[in-house]
Amino acid sequence: MTHDRDTALLCAALRAAEHGWHVFPLRPGDKRPALHGESVCPLLGDCAGGHRKWEDRATTDPDRIRRAWADRPFNIGIATGPSGLVVVDLDMPKPNSSTDTPCGVTTFKALCERAGQPVPRTRTIRTASGGQHLHFAAPSGVRLGNTAGTLAPLVDTRAWGGYIVAAGSTTPAGSYEVADPAAVAPLPGWLLSLLQPTRRAPAGPMVAPVVSGSRAGRAALERECNRVIAAPERRGNNTLNRSAFKVGRFVAWGDLDRHEVEAAFQGAGEARGLTAAECRATIRSALDSSIRTARPRETA
Repeated sequence: MTHDRDTALLCAALRAAEHGWHVFPLRPGDKRPALHGESVCPLLGDCAGGHRKWEDRATTDPDRIRRAWADRPFNIGIATGPSGLVVVDLDMPKPNSSTDTPCGVTTFKALCERAGQPVPRTRTIRTASGGQHLHFAAPSGVRLGNTAGTLAPLVDTRAWGGYIVAAGSTTPAGSYEVADPAAVAPLPGWLLSLLQPTRRAPAGPMVAPVVSGSRAGRAALERECNRVIAAPERRGNNTLNRSAFKVGRFVAWGDLDRHEVEAAFQGAGEARGLTAAECRATIRSALDSSIRTARPRETA
């Protein structure tokens, strides 16, 4: 059985390399690289000229792959950057998340709807946790990095500096399997525009709207709007989502008027540099979820 498993992993690594994807070994039954770190580098072999990390050592050479996988039943990592891939990772909520927390598949569908685009069909891998990896061909002349939650909650991307676990690998949570064998599609232009780094002018001063309601509610709204305005680069949407969710309980308790809250966050989001449509969709979703799940004031 062990021999069969070893052979299956080797074959899966070779199949990935046939696609032109650069592979490297991950620890057996794990998602972490099996290669040595810089602190213990022997400076021999591939590292004779200096330590080489997993992205540099990933290969499509079948002979090197056979030698590596002859040692142990390694899982398979694909270095996305050298492989010309941009992978959209649709994750599952953490075990301690709220029961109504949407998964990455759901939030990505919502992102597509807001952009007026269909969910793109491309090669898709089902991950061990039940999420999905959507494979896209990286655009030429553009070097994208990794993102975490930039597109939407529980939606990450892997490109240069990142890797994914390939189909055929297995962890204690389950196996990675091909869910859709479709050809790898080019990265849609609308997704590229969201992933490309943009230079934004510093956020200008925001004139806070007059808000009625309780003192505690007004203070919370002002505090969270300031957090949105000061959000780090590429974290504006996530910050807006979290902040609006926090304030939503005051709307549920009747301390703040929803329309006034929406207007305040809309101004904060646009001052941060988010688009008007992006702000409206994020604020509406966050408030709906917060109001629906808000605990009574006396137990909060």
